[in-house]
Amino acid sequence: MKKTVVIGASANPQRYSYLAVNRLVANGHPVVAIGSRPGFIGSVPIITEHPAESDVDTISLYVNPEIQKNLYDYIFSLHPKRIIFNPGTENEALCALAKEKGIQCVEACTLVMLSTHQY
Repeated sequence: MKKTVVIGASANPQRYSYLAVNRLVANGHPVVAIGSRPGFIGSVPIITEHPAESDVDTISLYVNPEIQKNLYDYIFSLHPKRIIFNPGTENEALCALAKEKGIQCVEACTLVMLSTHQY
């Protein structure tokens, strides 16, 4: 299974990040949910800090490129294999830096990837 860090997680059931965390868990993927406000998505706590994590396969972004700028160091500290830029989060600058570090960039929807077995 692919350990996934969801950045921009929300406890609001109408948000795509909420749905993504639930679907990732339902598909057996370990999830770390990071958001601006504490809460829970099912049994997954939303963490407001930026914890050190190991064995991160994927980062799924749900924050806009302006907010991402403050997260570059944290994102790269996780050494992910790929970053999924969900709709509205596309960021050429971050993707270019990621590619320099051997990180795959995917402009896609985590929910669609899961439902079509491309995750």
